[in-house]
Amino acid sequence: MGIAEYFRFDHYGTNFRTEVLAGGAATFMTMAYIIVVNPAILQAAGMPYGPAMVATILSAVFGSALMGLYANRPFAVAPYMGTNTFVAYTVVGVLGYSWQTALGAVFLSGVLLFLLTITGGRTILAHAVPKNLKYSFVVGVGLFICFIGLTTSGIVVAGGEGGSLLQAGNLTSPPVVLLALCGFLLTCLLMVRNVRGAVLIGILATAAAAFFTGIAPLPDAIVSLPPQIPHRCSCSWTLRAPSHGAWSRCC
Repeated sequence: MGIAEYFRFDHYGTNFRTEVLAGGAATFMTMAYIIVVNPAILQAAGMPYGPAMVATILSAVFGSALMGLYANRPFAVAPYMGTNTFVAYTVVGVLGYSWQTALGAVFLSGVLLFLLTITGGRTILAHAVPKNLKYSFVVGVGLFICFIGLTTSGIVVAGGEGGSLLQAGNLTSPPVVLLALCGFLLTCLLMVRNVRGAVLIGILATAAAAFFTGIAPLPDAIVSLPPQIPHRCSCSWTLRAPSHGAWSRCC
């Protein structure tokens, strides 16, 4: 069985090129922000940035691959942006629990959701939620992601006159703001003109302009090893070089 037969391209009226460009590449570019944003949010809870980034990538790869290969659904799966904020700023920041305890609670909730899924309880809950509430979930996540983009680019800044929490940024001077607005307008123009891959083209064009103008620095390397994950050694046996003996105990 080939790729087209397995994913039923004919049934859904698509082809390999469309799935790679419009489905795969565009979806990756639009959700790749989570590689940076999720560890940055979790870092506020005390988690090390490097391991949090690696965990974010691995969970997204595993979840998306399982969704595509096993469930045969065109959905990308990644860590939920609402949960990380709740853990970092409420569970750890307000309630005072450690991030290790918070992760344990998240793990237990995942186990419970898994049990609900295999027993059919999740389907019952999904049907019990009203449609307007389901739509509000999608809108809420979309607005949250939009808010991240607006604050990161400087279009919206914290603090304002009269005690307001937010205010419009300087939309004429900072180059990051102008670049973000130009990239947004370019993407909108391409979408209005029904250009294939409009979102992907807008993202790549904005990134290229940022590198060319020096607004964003070029990466040190295209490919690199994952960051070192710190660990604590507690009464375990480790293998050492022959000159220092075959085994050593660390407590």
